[in-house]
Amino acid sequence: MILADGGSTDETAAIAERAGASVVVETSGRGRQANAGAAAAIALGATALLFLHADSRLPPDWMPAAVRALDQPDVALGAFSLRIADARVQERVVAAGANLRSRLLRLPYGDQALFLRQDMFGALGGFRALPIMEDFDLVRRAGRIGRVLTLPQRVTTSPRRWRRMGTLRSVALNQAMLAGWSLGIAPDRLASLYRQTR
Repeated sequence: MILADGGSTDETAAIAERAGASVVVETSGRGRQANAGAAAAIALGATALLFLHADSRLPPDWMPAAVRALDQPDVALGAFSLRIADARVQERVVAAGANLRSRLLRLPYGDQALFLRQDMFGALGGFRALPIMEDFDLVRRAGRIGRVLTLPQRVTTSPRRWRRMGTLRSVALNQAMLAGWSLGIAPDRLASLYRQTR
């Protein structure tokens, strides 16, 4: 297990190391953090990679499910279905919408624990050094090479971002970012708008 630390000031890194994880520190954005973690895992001999956000938990049977998915040669990238912890009604609707989007459009997001083979990650060039939407970009590029598969097993993520901003505002902001991306607005500009709106 590799922990990519974005510059935490608490005991996160020390706790992770005591639990047996290797820690890499990368403070310049989530895409670069994920790439640093991937490089460390590959250096240790990893043949597959899974990217889990700090506020998310994998389902109990995640490993055999991911292995079965990656054993299918046409699968370029996999993800899990989304569950929001202690979800309120609006948050259950958000999770249902995310799961529908993931299956119909084959567009899971990073909070769904993206996973792929190491050779596929290399072929894609890893995450691009984008200030926002690096997960969306990776999934789109993987989908041009092979199948993007969302598993029925659910990764559980914290409700904090929806509760901090409000569910409707959070969903609207995410949709605005997608629209801006589709219209070709520069990622730096989108990231600036995202920070201002949050």
